[in-house]
Order: sequence, then structure tokens, then C-alpha cells
Amino acid sequence: MAVVLRLKRMGANKKVFFRIVATDKRNPRDGRFIEEIGYYDPKKNPALVKVDKEKAVYWLKNGAKPSATVKSLLKKEGIK
Repeated sequence: MAVVLRLKRMGANKKVFFRIVATDKRNPRDGRFIEEIGYYDPKKNPALVKVDKEKAVYWLKNGAKPSATVKSLLKKEGIK
């Protein structure tokens, strides 16, 4: 099972926010996930990012690959 860290789209039309989740890469974008590690709200000014650092580090150490967007969000939060 290949685990990835990626965004799960939530919210209504034009009021979108995202949850950062650990999931199997074969699952659909908004499908089943293993664990939620944070959220990202791009509609706020400035954009709101909350990440549980312990969970993120745990998944990265166990081989989870972050998507490009999640990788940049984690870098801004000071994780890896």
C-alpha cells in the first residue's frame, strides 16, 4: 500500500476548503482516507493552514509521499 499526503476538497461551491489527509494513492481524491493531519483554507486572507506536526512527521518517516501542494504547505509550516 502506497501512502500519500494530499488534499481532500470540502465545502460548498465557491466556499472551498481542504483537509490534509494520509490516504492510499489508489483512493479517489475525496474518498476514503487513513488519517486527517490538518486543514488548509485558501479563502481566508492570509490563507489559513493548520497541521498536526507530529502526525505529519510520523507519516513522512514511514514513507508517505506528499503531493506538490502539500509539500509546499508543510515547508511553510516548517516541517521537513
